[in-house]
Amino acid sequence: MGELLIRGAAVYTVGGEVLERGDVLIREGRIAAVGTGLQAGPGAAIREAGGLTLTPGLIDAHAHVGIWEDGLGWEGNDTNEITDPLTPHLRAIDGVNHEDQGLRDAVAGGVTAVWCAPGSANVIGGEGATIRTHGCSLDDLILKAPSGLKAALGENPKRVYSQQKKMPSTRMASAALLRDVLVKAQNYLAKQQRGNADPDKAPERDLRLEAVARVLKGEIPLRMHAHRADDIFTALRIAAEFGLTLSIEHCTEGHKIADHLARRNVPAVVGPTLTARMKVELKDRSLATPGILARAGVKVALCTDHPVMPVHHLPLVAAMAIREGMDETDALRAVTINAAEIAGVDDRLGTVEPGKDADLVLWTGPPFGFRTRVAATIMRGEVVFEAGGG
Repeated sequence: MGELLIRGAAVYTVGGEVLERGDVLIREGRIAAVGTGLQAGPGAAIREAGGLTLTPGLIDAHAHVGIWEDGLGWEGNDTNEITDPLTPHLRAIDGVNHEDQGLRDAVAGGVTAVWCAPGSANVIGGEGATIRTHGCSLDDLILKAPSGLKAALGENPKRVYSQQKKMPSTRMASAALLRDVLVKAQNYLAKQQRGNADPDKAPERDLRLEAVARVLKGEIPLRMHAHRADDIFTALRIAAEFGLTLSIEHCTEGHKIADHLARRNVPAVVGPTLTARMKVELKDRSLATPGILARAGVKVALCTDHPVMPVHHLPLVAAMAIREGMDETDALRAVTINAAEIAGVDDRLGTVEPGKDADLVLWTGPPFGFRTRVAATIMRGEVVFEAGGG
């Protein structure tokens, strides 16, 4: 891993200006300099990129790549442990196959990182992780784990467990179960504090409560699957009751309550938008939702919810949001720096600036243009995909 100079591209830095003919110098896997007329050291590789566009690698803010494997049936689906509505101690990384075809598709589509999460069958599904989409092992993929605790309100938990004749079979029960485990985790933390002063009073380790305690302590956000406006309001109430950092996942009816999300500074991960209305809580799905939220001042990220939508269609999701009124700059931020911030990796990814990891994409045109293709995907300074490279 040496030095690489990408020269003459239209550079969308995201964090600053667009350089019409800019250069990016990469050294030891990180961005060393961004500007014009940059010079590389002796022996550096130089890539002429005139006529191409360079952006940060795209980030899918909510997907099941690796944990719900492409092209397989039940054997490759490890998203939901549908035997218990509260499974906070599950970890997505324990279900990820780093050789999943979906990861290779992501790289070819310019998606260099995803927030990989358990599914939404449970009130609490487990810990999600932010992972790269290319690496020789799972350890190569992990950027941050855990980076959020997945939870869910609405249709999914009540459908799964009402069929099993147990709680929750109503929205009330889903909220009650969530509150109950949050209180238990508060009590667990209090016992730990007493144990610090008197080891005889220390509680036995409880992996379930440790995971929930990370949310109570503000170490990771609660990432709440909620489509309908009433479910979003329930999530907001619970977050306020317990002082939680919250994001709303899917946020299908977010356009109805955009001012409430903005006022509470709660980000929204919107998607998948290019799907049919397959269940009741999707009846008011709108491609305009991301733009409405962004204009209201909500931090918006976009997602495919792969494999609900293929992960490499993330640029198309952004393009459709633009068509329905989202500002192009907001759309680019929604699949780069906003997604990085929500996924807890904005110190490393999301913009083209010195010090960040050199996870970049070269495009044949504007990144969300209908005819635009990925020319090359670069991760940690190495070209990992080349158009026409076989």
